[in-house]
Amino acid sequence: MLALLILHLVAALVAPLLVRWWGPRACWPLALAPAAAFGWAVLRTPVVRDGNAVVETYPWVGQLGLDLTFRLTTLSWLMTLLVGGVGALVLVYCSRYFTAGAVGLARFAGVLVAFAGAMLGLVLADDLLLLYVGWELTTVFSYLLIGHSTERRSSRWAAAQALTVTTLGGLAMLVGVLLLGAHAGSYRWSVISAGPLPGGAPLIVAVVLILVGALSKSAILPFSSWLPAAMAAPTPVSAYLHAAAMVKAGVYLIGLLAPVLATVTGWRPVVLTAGLATMIVGGWAALRQTDLKLLLAYGTVSQLGLLVVVTGAGTPDAALAATAMLLAHAAFKAALFLVVGVVDHATGTREVAELSGVGRRAPVLCGIAVLAAASMAGLPPLLGFVAKEAIFAAFTHRPVVLAGLVVGTVLTVAYSVRFVWGAFASKPGTAPSEFRASNAPMLLPPTLLAGFGLVAGPLAGGLDDLLRPYAELFGRPGEHLALWHGLTPALGLSLLALLGGGLLFALRGPLAPACARLRAPVDSQRGYEWVVRRFDRLAIEVTGATQRGSLPQYLGTILLVLVLVPGTALLLARPWRTRIALWDTPLQLVVVGVVAVAAVLAVGARRRLTAMLLTGVTGYGSAMLFVFYGAPDLALTQFLVETATIAVFVLVLRRLPERFSARPLRRSRWVRRGIGVAAGVVVAGLALTAAGARQAPTDSLAFPELAVTQGHGRNVVNVTLVDIRAWDTLGELSVLVVAATGVASLVFQRSRTGPRPRRPQRDRAPAGPRDTDRSVWLRGGATLRERQRSIVFEVVTRLLFHTVVLFSLFMLFSGHNAPGGGFAGGLVVSLALAVRYLAGGRYELAEAMPVGAGTVLGAGLAVAVGTGVVALLSGGSVLESTKIDFSVPGVGDVHLVTSLFFDVGVYFVVIGLALDILRSLGAEVDRHIEAAGGSGRGPLVDRPGSGP
Repeated sequence: MLALLILHLVAALVAPLLVRWWGPRACWPLALAPAAAFGWAVLRTPVVRDGNAVVETYPWVGQLGLDLTFRLTTLSWLMTLLVGGVGALVLVYCSRYFTAGAVGLARFAGVLVAFAGAMLGLVLADDLLLLYVGWELTTVFSYLLIGHSTERRSSRWAAAQALTVTTLGGLAMLVGVLLLGAHAGSYRWSVISAGPLPGGAPLIVAVVLILVGALSKSAILPFSSWLPAAMAAPTPVSAYLHAAAMVKAGVYLIGLLAPVLATVTGWRPVVLTAGLATMIVGGWAALRQTDLKLLLAYGTVSQLGLLVVVTGAGTPDAALAATAMLLAHAAFKAALFLVVGVVDHATGTREVAELSGVGRRAPVLCGIAVLAAASMAGLPPLLGFVAKEAIFAAFTHRPVVLAGLVVGTVLTVAYSVRFVWGAFASKPGTAPSEFRASNAPMLLPPTLLAGFGLVAGPLAGGLDDLLRPYAELFGRPGEHLALWHGLTPALGLSLLALLGGGLLFALRGPLAPACARLRAPVDSQRGYEWVVRRFDRLAIEVTGATQRGSLPQYLGTILLVLVLVPGTALLLARPWRTRIALWDTPLQLVVVGVVAVAAVLAVGARRRLTAMLLTGVTGYGSAMLFVFYGAPDLALTQFLVETATIAVFVLVLRRLPERFSARPLRRSRWVRRGIGVAAGVVVAGLALTAAGARQAPTDSLAFPELAVTQGHGRNVVNVTLVDIRAWDTLGELSVLVVAATGVASLVFQRSRTGPRPRRPQRDRAPAGPRDTDRSVWLRGGATLRERQRSIVFEVVTRLLFHTVVLFSLFMLFSGHNAPGGGFAGGLVVSLALAVRYLAGGRYELAEAMPVGAGTVLGAGLAVAVGTGVVALLSGGSVLESTKIDFSVPGVGDVHLVTSLFFDVGVYFVVIGLALDILRSLGAEVDRHIEAAGGSGRGPLVDRPGSGP
């Protein structure tokens, strides 16, 4: 089974390439993927007929107990035949439905095959979570298929509506699946159905939520509006998704769960009521349609209501009838949709009023349509008649439900006759329609599907043997599938439905005014649009009330919630009743006092620069606490981070007013101070609670030994970053790359790529015997205004820059055993670049780092990821460290740890981040200031030029 899914995946991936080579003819080889699934299911027929199951299990997420478990039983076997068989025929049909050079055909073919694979995974999954994965994949792929014609607003709207409705239902279903799995103790349906299932409220809630998902997927009221709207999709999509596959997913899920859950409170009222209402309302709406495709769409809604009623009834006879109707409906409805596609292609219209005489010009196509429509109406000897009679027989003991089924069947017969008449009859006063001859590949699929209904009816006894194992899950069926049962009440009801439907169609003229007036009180499509508008309005109101653009308001709200909810819980539980040592040395108390004073002064500061510096003092104080606690590596990193942060703040403050605004008023400032103090107390209480709640030894106690034995280093902090928890570091590197891209994207107003800019011509000395560039300390300093230059700053920068870079390399290579590492070394280089920029401006930054920030970021991430891949290819685990010992003449023995290369990646990513920030918040902001007329306090050039 997994091989079939992989086959569909491969076919979907190569589909665009095949379409580019062969055009629509590529659909023929692509049809082999679903055809293989069909053939595989046919070969498993003897196993299924005996009531056995085919099971495959593959390990997936062992820590969570999740496996890729597939299970083929009678119901999933039947659905596999439908998904594979109809899918193959639809792809053959597409080979002539689409013309060469059709827009988006490559994407369409790939998505259609991918949908077939997702649907196959859905019906074969034994694990409910795996089933949900397939469920949501079909939702996404159906969205892409319905919205195939992206240039049409109707297609985009229909795709969005289908996605919205089915996704909301899917989310409800996910909650129900999680509740059911937790309640039953397993997510594997074979395990849940085999053992006793505890009752109670959680089970009822789970069942209702799962039914919401199933009903929304199968377009059952009140979720039926998306299916008629989805007719904006190409006809092959309608034939496959909305007749044979996707809309059957909800019916399949109900049928899968019914043997166990049909007796749960709430199951039958929901299923029977919603199904009957959908069958009648959908059938009545189908009679009022003038577009053939919409007529079939509302007819599909009606038939899905019938299937939900029969599948969810939870009795053996209903289950047997449900499987027969499931098979019959897929055959006749897919055939009818494909017929509509042929008519549309040949005449250019689907409107009933514009079609006339098509039956005479296309007798073969008309015959196909008559066979399929007759099966839909329940005429003998077709399979639709066998299934319809079995349904009536299964509900003879439920007169209310039976009456509703008979009324719905009368409507089904009426719109079936209306379809044949509207598509093929000659209409008085309407000119005969022009009809272009159809080719064989377009007629073959509907012919096979309609012919199947004709052949399967007389062979109903053989179908009974194949489908009976599913019905026996509910008990022993009292009925059996057959073309003739004798003179039974079910036969009389079938005859009554045929006569009633024929009479209703015959009286269509006199009944037309009544049909026009008799409508549902709330149109489903209008209801959906009303709900969407209300949600949009609610979103606007909530956004307007909460998103005021005030950062203090947002932060204050967050902190108030923190104080009120966890703070109240702390006061009530008081879990911190432990002895607390306030300090280990008086120096810690001094540092804490300095930090507290700086924090208080920062709150009252009126100048932004003053507030920023005081905030920096709190950061440096935290670093000093690390020193006192014997963590020099953490202290070094904190010092470097705080310094880099101050440098970034300096760059940002150039574009902000020097002072804070006069607001907030004094009273509001005290409110903010109170919120801050309360938040600090709560956070301190949470920290004490977390520290005192530990019951097991911390994992970090083993880190020192692991650092030496596995990481081959004595610096526990660095080894943790590059070896023990290297996956975390790799994720953080990705976050840094995204952050750098986001910061620069907010500032740059032009492309960040391209060749390195050249300095203005005026900055170059005239040609002569002496190179004047050697007479300046920084080559970019000459581009600054005189009042912004500092010769002392330039000299110090020139003397120290290269030394600082070398020191960063020392920290990089020694960090595995001593304080330092790639992160700290990268920060040192970042600060050196910041000093170089502050001393010489943006041109000096280009001289110092003549490569793009994106190149450095990409190189660093590639090196870090490559290290993990190399370890995997060498037979180890991903990001596993290896010690390499070798001897260098004149140097001696060298011990190299492969995690050093991962640290090099960290080194480059940090440098790239700093470079991107300097070029965006520094150089590019300089350009903005320059373009605005030179207002600002940052480095400026005398005239506009192309800078880095």
